[in-house]
Amino acid sequence: MEGSTIPTKLKKHVAVLAFPFGSHPLSLLDLVKKLAMAVPDIQFSFFNLANSNNYLFSASEANNLPSNIKPYSVGDGVPVNHVFSGHPIERLDLFIKATPENYKKGLELAVAEMGQINCLITDAFLAFAGAMANDFNVSWIPVWMPVPHSLSVHIYTDTLRQYYFTSGDGKNGNDRTKESKTLENIPGLAEIRVEDLPDEINEETLLSCMLGQMGHVLPQATALAMNFYQELYPKMLGYDLKSKIPIMLNVGFVTLTMPPPPLPLSNTDATGCLSWLDTQKTMSVAYISFGTVAGIPPNEIKELANALEESKIPFLWSIRDNLRENLPNGFLEMTNWHGKVVSWAPQTQVLAHSSVGVYVTHCGANSVYESMANGVPVICRPVFADHMINARIVEEIWETGVRVDGGVFTKNGVIKNLKFILEHEDGKGLRRKVKDLQELILKAAAPTGNAAQDFKILVEMLSSN
Repeated sequence: MEGSTIPTKLKKHVAVLAFPFGSHPLSLLDLVKKLAMAVPDIQFSFFNLANSNNYLFSASEANNLPSNIKPYSVGDGVPVNHVFSGHPIERLDLFIKATPENYKKGLELAVAEMGQINCLITDAFLAFAGAMANDFNVSWIPVWMPVPHSLSVHIYTDTLRQYYFTSGDGKNGNDRTKESKTLENIPGLAEIRVEDLPDEINEETLLSCMLGQMGHVLPQATALAMNFYQELYPKMLGYDLKSKIPIMLNVGFVTLTMPPPPLPLSNTDATGCLSWLDTQKTMSVAYISFGTVAGIPPNEIKELANALEESKIPFLWSIRDNLRENLPNGFLEMTNWHGKVVSWAPQTQVLAHSSVGVYVTHCGANSVYESMANGVPVICRPVFADHMINARIVEEIWETGVRVDGGVFTKNGVIKNLKFILEHEDGKGLRRKVKDLQELILKAAAPTGNAAQDFKILVEMLSSN
């Protein structure tokens, strides 16, 4: 992955700092790849954990990785010979404790190799990056990956704690009426409820402290790039965020190419998913995937499997190998005539296939965006972080899907949801809604659309630094 033959001293140098957890690094790299192709005379240094970089760049090499992107690894903060306790956020805490010094060390190496940086692009989660940009005397362009509603939640953390999390109220209290209260005093969040808020809002953790700085640091940014479309904002939310962050660039869904490219020949898909989908009826298949991080409890996996077996609805299930042991005995044999189970699926291509009629998902932001871009309604089983907010938006604001009853999979609940979307007239209404949104974002992503124009402004900012 060598740079071009142009001497580095003649090139502008942009440092990109990833938040190395979940889908964040992949999303940021997708944006950087688009920028690198738009401005081939700028060198991009991409800072991330070594294991994440190894995965991202080995996979990206097959996808024509631009030569002006170079990965750099940063320390993960894990002490030598450290024994993990098994707590899910321990690795995250150790990493945050190591920041920003681990990034500074990586930057020193990149500057020595590529020259002084002209701009800092970072995941917006890395709130310290504003001060770092000041130290380098360069512009700072953070990128917000989740839905804008989540950004507003973190900007208003203090207000939310004051109104909803005092005297035992809210998510950690026993008063369910308080949990169901809507956030009517936060501009643009009237449909979001207290129970939808991520745990970070009412917990003092290293991550919550970092995210709680959003309202203080983002107004200092040169511009804020949003993984979103201007056309999808509630008006009040858009107005409020723009009043706090003057230059907000909605560059569209950064992980996707719009319009989606034509599907490849099915026989080139080594997973066999596309070939199998070719044998199914139009809009008949339930595609099921919960990403690489979200964990569905074993009993719920069994309930979901039992629903698929009993309903006889065609399904394609992408399930991680370490979770397969939770499938009921005999499930694969009993369903092999109407279902396919794989360890990994080419998700965007699967969702673009005409046979897929519904997507069962954990409701991560990128999964929601991919379903919308391909016009597929969803069944949401949110797990953590921003999933609950996303599910609320999907069900009550966009009306492009439904949440599972009670927030957990049960056999009867899954069958009801599947039949509602695939067979009932009201379910067809959800499909019409998601198709309308698909058309909306296709127009926004067109060369004359708002997202394309905002991306052009972002490119001009990098070129002028």
